[in-house]
Amino acid sequence: MNIIAAILIFTVIVVIHELGHFLLAKKNGIGVPEFSVGMGPRIITFAKTAKGPVCTFFCSQKKFDSEDWQEVTKYSWKLFPIGGSCAMIGEDEDNEAENAFNNKGVWARFSVIFAGPFFNFILAFVFSVIILANNGIDTPEVTYLYDNQPAKEAGIRLGDTIRKVNGKKISIGREISTYLILHPLTGEDVEIELERNGEVQTVTLDPNYESYMFGFSYNAQSTSDTKIAEITGDSPFEKAGIKAGDRIISVNGNAVTNGEQLGKVMAQENTTGEAVTFEINRNGLEKTYVVTPEPHKTKTLGLYAESTVPAGNGLNVIKYSFIEVKYWIETTVASLGRLVTGKLSMDDVSGPVGIVDQVGSVIDEASSIGFEVMMMNILYMAVLLSANLGVMNLLPLPALDGGRLVFILIEAVRGKPVDREKEGYVHFGGFVVLMLFMVFVLYNDILKLIR
Repeated sequence: MNIIAAILIFTVIVVIHELGHFLLAKKNGIGVPEFSVGMGPRIITFAKTAKGPVCTFFCSQKKFDSEDWQEVTKYSWKLFPIGGSCAMIGEDEDNEAENAFNNKGVWARFSVIFAGPFFNFILAFVFSVIILANNGIDTPEVTYLYDNQPAKEAGIRLGDTIRKVNGKKISIGREISTYLILHPLTGEDVEIELERNGEVQTVTLDPNYESYMFGFSYNAQSTSDTKIAEITGDSPFEKAGIKAGDRIISVNGNAVTNGEQLGKVMAQENTTGEAVTFEINRNGLEKTYVVTPEPHKTKTLGLYAESTVPAGNGLNVIKYSFIEVKYWIETTVASLGRLVTGKLSMDDVSGPVGIVDQVGSVIDEASSIGFEVMMMNILYMAVLLSANLGVMNLLPLPALDGGRLVFILIEAVRGKPVDREKEGYVHFGGFVVLMLFMVFVLYNDILKLIR
């Protein structure tokens, strides 16, 4: 089920990408011999020929050589539901035909290539509209302040709306945690601009904080369960015998049913240093552990500022859907920057296997809550992946859409195209490097699963 869901998500995203190329190619008079969904042998093929509409099953490439199939676009559904393609005349070689890709104007070709990534952003926007219309909007309203931690000490109150963190504009709640991941706290003062009762004010807080740690991690979202994701080596949890995969039922008698509840309870227990009683469910068996945390110096804001509110009217949904897509584009670009500068490692990069594993985790966690929640989480993953694919394809690297756009822009500046053969060599070399990189990422994904 998880693999099928991941393949379907990937296929929809790629087909929409190729649809962007296809529609703009048609609009600019570029010949498209075939537009296909999936890969491998054709199952069904449709075309409008000179003799009228034709539909055939298991059509071979040889059959396309007949006169009836010439100069028409074939629409094919192929055997393996993985991706899709849009074949354009003269895209990768010189062709004298008037409807060849390379015989069209600079900006016509630019629009055709750019349309692929742009349609990925459109898909992310459409899915965001569906999600926000059903789930509501994620506003950066402070809904929880951790006792004795920096935000509360600085005078921030429940109900305040965070507008900026160190000058970074905040529109949705998740932007705060993402900003802190991409810009880790250094111990220097943090400037928070907030809105309270319609008035904007600025507070400065010291992020340095000493807490008590148990040594485990989990997903602190309301749509996630209380399963322990990871146990830190030589931590109080490991010494007590608690394992990754165990589910926390209660903390000091306080029942917890999702990650958000667990996060709020743990924030209270991390401040005293006293022993805490955990009820754990392991493979259906319940057991009680008493664990004493260890002191730990850390840096934190000490607040939770994500509040889901009804979307309201359609204009509000559209506005925040644009913000959602913008958020994922900016996050992807910032993450790539950190990867290039070495602030992120290859362990933070996921390929096909890693994506399947992530989709599977989302389905497993959300399915226990309900079908609608599961579908919304799948759409959320699709938004993330579609925006990521759009950004990745716009990178100015050979073999990618961004690399092709670079050559077109060079042509616009020079007034003549780069030698097609040389450009072909560059893209081929880039394709080889890209495939080697994908093999490495696949290998890295498998290693992470094994570990």
